[in-house]
Amino acid sequence: MKKFIAIVSFVIMSTSIVAAQDGQIFPKGELAKTKTHTGDVWLKSLNAADSVIDIGVATATFAPGAKLDWHIHPAGQILLITEGVGFYQERGKAKQVVHKGDVIKCLPGVPHWHGATADSTFSYLAVGTNTAKGGHGLA
Repeated sequence: MKKFIAIVSFVIMSTSIVAAQDGQIFPKGELAKTKTHTGDVWLKSLNAADSVIDIGVATATFAPGAKLDWHIHPAGQILLITEGVGFYQERGKAKQVVHKGDVIKCLPGVPHWHGATADSTFSYLAVGTNTAKGGHGLA
């Protein structure tokens, strides 16, 4: 857990430094081809979890109105919102509006969805554990 917190802290600090330099944080990535979302979503893996560091980091960028379907992360996930305005909702709770700079904790096993508002793009860094050890991936 200490390793996880240290990596998240490093990512937050690095993001602040890069954003201050040129406004562009990370490349948009490739257009997702899966059927687990509505609208256009671009994904880019920044660090694949491995046997040395069991933490994956990816970026996701949503076109206005794009969203992921309901899903879970068995081991949880942290979303660091880097651009735009979006929504986050856990099953049985009210939909939340989230903005650049917000940090969202997707608790282990809790069904949720997230995506862009109708009039804004939405991007985040996703930080989670290796899929082989209970994560569902970084989307």
